[in-house]
Amino acid sequence: MTQNVDLNLLSSLDMLLTERNVTRAAHRLGLSPSAMSRTLSRLRAATGDQLLVQAGRTLVPTPYAEQITGRVHELARNARAVLQPVNQALDIATLERTFTIRANDGFVDLVGPSLMTAIAHSASRVRIRFVQKPDKDAQPLREGMIDLEVGVIGTKAPELKTRLLFQDRFVGICRTGHPLLAPSDVTANRYIGYPHVVVSRKGQFSGPVDDALGQLGLRRTVAMVVPSYANAMRIARYSDFIGLVPRSCLVNGATGDNARSAGLQHFELPVRTPGIKVSAIWHPRFHADLAHRWLRDTILAVCRNMQLAD
Repeated sequence: MTQNVDLNLLSSLDMLLTERNVTRAAHRLGLSPSAMSRTLSRLRAATGDQLLVQAGRTLVPTPYAEQITGRVHELARNARAVLQPVNQALDIATLERTFTIRANDGFVDLVGPSLMTAIAHSASRVRIRFVQKPDKDAQPLREGMIDLEVGVIGTKAPELKTRLLFQDRFVGICRTGHPLLAPSDVTANRYIGYPHVVVSRKGQFSGPVDDALGQLGLRRTVAMVVPSYANAMRIARYSDFIGLVPRSCLVNGATGDNARSAGLQHFELPVRTPGIKVSAIWHPRFHADLAHRWLRDTILAVCRNMQLAD
């Protein structure tokens, strides 16, 4: 016999797993704490799991609750989307929503402060969850695990929507006073005369610069691979290593100051490398969603205000 399930419990479960606090969850749903406590009891009975258990003065999720949190949130969000009028007007000031954005550390450092300032000014109840970007797999976008991705387009998923945010380019970096920057041009031969640190999520020791040097019959010595541009900048700042970063990494997102004042100098590479096109990428399911459209427009506006967007 199939058990009848009260689907009204779904939004309560989503809120409880999000807030992990009965009182706050009750407030957000317009219920009394006692009513929410009774709902939690019903959820425990329906699932056969305690879901949230006491740990001192706080509630912590059980392993099962941790396992289903993402699925519950997606189901609740899809249910709300189904039951909302398609042409419903969006009130940004009262919008309560958490957007998950996948981006690398460089973009978060660069745009994060200005983005959150813009959001706090117009939509104080909106929250942003930045998550790491280990690869360019399109599946998290397809499954709704993330709302938006920011970066260089690297997926072949034909259905994804994209919008160019800004164009960037690679530059070399080294510590202030490095002998490479002595009164002379940074030639390819002088460039390869020092050890290099490169950035690669996959741990690769070569990239576009090495391809360009190879065409000249030259090869640099890559002595270290690190996972982030912040790592490379710190290593270059305190050693004789030469680094390679996007030009935007040298701009402070809050002040616009060049990183040269922090002990780094940049220089134009002695070889030509492909430009970098940084785009917003999303699944078509969110293309007409007014709140999602507002988020995309806000990110683009922030990039333009920082004179990043073309």
